[in-house]
Amino acid sequence: MGRRVGQTDRQRLIRRAAERLALPAGLAATLAVLVVVFYYPVGSVLVEAVVRGGRPTAEPLLGVLSDPFYTGAASTLFADPASVPGGLAGWLRGGLPPVTFGLFGFTAYQAALSTVASVLLGLPGAYLLSRFEFPGRRTLRSLTILPFVLPSIMVAVGFLAMFGRNGPLNTALVALGVGRVDLLFTLEIIVIAHAFYNAPLVTRLVTAAWETVDARRVESARAMGATPLRAFRDVVLPHLLPSLLTAALLAFVFTFMSFPIVLALGGLRLATVEVWLFARVQELELGEAATLATLETVITLSLTYLYLRYESRQVRAGGDGVPLSRRPLFDGLRTLRDPSRLGLLAYGAVAVLVFVGPMASMVLASVTGPGGFTLDYYRFLIDQQVATAAGTTRPLPAIVNSLLFGAGTLLLALPIGVVVSVVATRGGRGSRAAEALLTAPLAVSGVVVGLGLLQTLVFGTTVLGRRLVATGPVAIVLAHAVAAYPFVTRNVAPALGGLDPRLADAARSLGATRLRALLDVELPLVAAALVAGAAFAFAISVGEFDSTVLLAEGVDSYTMPVALERYIGNRSLGPNLGPATAMGTVLLAVTAASFLVIDRVGGRWER
Repeated sequence: MGRRVGQTDRQRLIRRAAERLALPAGLAATLAVLVVVFYYPVGSVLVEAVVRGGRPTAEPLLGVLSDPFYTGAASTLFADPASVPGGLAGWLRGGLPPVTFGLFGFTAYQAALSTVASVLLGLPGAYLLSRFEFPGRRTLRSLTILPFVLPSIMVAVGFLAMFGRNGPLNTALVALGVGRVDLLFTLEIIVIAHAFYNAPLVTRLVTAAWETVDARRVESARAMGATPLRAFRDVVLPHLLPSLLTAALLAFVFTFMSFPIVLALGGLRLATVEVWLFARVQELELGEAATLATLETVITLSLTYLYLRYESRQVRAGGDGVPLSRRPLFDGLRTLRDPSRLGLLAYGAVAVLVFVGPMASMVLASVTGPGGFTLDYYRFLIDQQVATAAGTTRPLPAIVNSLLFGAGTLLLALPIGVVVSVVATRGGRGSRAAEALLTAPLAVSGVVVGLGLLQTLVFGTTVLGRRLVATGPVAIVLAHAVAAYPFVTRNVAPALGGLDPRLADAARSLGATRLRALLDVELPLVAAALVAGAAFAFAISVGEFDSTVLLAEGVDSYTMPVALERYIGNRSLGPNLGPATAMGTVLLAVTAASFLVIDRVGGRWER
């Protein structure tokens, strides 16, 4: 009997020791996974840009920077710095003639235009959601999550369907006697499509800040004689500015790294760094691609650092003031006499055109042919499924692959995201730095991650004399997990941080280990955030295109977004966009299911 009791005590001690080591072991495993699937692949790309023949060199970077194609007039700064003063003087004497900015300059220019458009389109939405009450307000606020769940390539198909020569917009303009507008494959359509993605982000961040404005400070300013405009300028605007700056920085980073939107709506004629990088990889110019990836990553990491600085400042600026009361949007005849309400109604019409129009146009185009209603495009997808011709893109493998990759991504991204969340909220000193390091994938484009995985795991790498190779499906799941787990962290970390630490302390005082307190007390309390994070991970995997298009191999690993891009670019189909819209509608149905989960169970953890 005593021996049995002794064995039980030893087992209990071993179990408790294992539980104590579980979290450090989980962090070590997380770091190991990230080193293998992110830091090493991306690092190999960066090293290739500065190492030639086993020796470090700056020649590849200087070669790109001094090439007018890439940096335009700024190339002289790197090719012949001594000639810059004379060249600048000649430019001034010549009356400031136009200068070229090159590929990097154009990328920054379109990102700047897209950021301005996103802010202009997003700010009225923030004003509407934070200052007015109306039916469906909560649902509309939930829709600001769209940038994170809608696949970019699907959005591009929606814009092609809506703004095409025979799309709904031109059909309406012709009916009104205005005439057609040709927006496809122009900078304007790219900017509008980017605003579709990033304006809701601006709305979401600024609305959250506007709802925390202390009404007492506004009332004090008004009591001291300030006009409503002056009170807004002196009290409200300074409170909104950090959120507005973080939203603008984030929008600029996203549009600087934009890939599917520019690829589908602009092509190589309006190529950005990301599109040209993809073209270099396709032509197996991997050295040049690595150099471009390095320069782009340096830029985006720098911008992300600024974003994190502004975000932390915004968090510190939060308070517990009395929120501003919301007015009813529809208030009888007063609505028709109030310029602000009339302006918001006009804004609503523009918002419907930009946000609802593309998706509705895609679905409509998938069931509309020259003779009216038709299901021929869906029959075409079925015919593709049974076709035997080589190179046929079959829809069923794409759907199955997307779902399987989404499940695999979930299994990897969820535990990694939880571990990073625990480090961020319970890690003590240095937790902010650790969180920034562990969420670095947000600042690195999917094309760069895909290129790194292609060069290391897919092509193979030698470790301790053994050649390790990852197949396309494995590499895709790894790339998707890298893209998805930061969004799990962004859902779970705020929820964990909002818990009363005394709950875990009470469990610890009763003998629970740190792991047991996390599993039995904390995680059950943030179950909604966990489910929302899981839905994010699944939706991001289903819609991920940037890395997948580089890693997909034949029928074994192409996904719905990759199949959609192939239908867009299939010249044998002619100018008919029908098959692409049908495939896009299928993809929309899958991502909509994920969005419903996020909306139902994740809304309580909105930031």
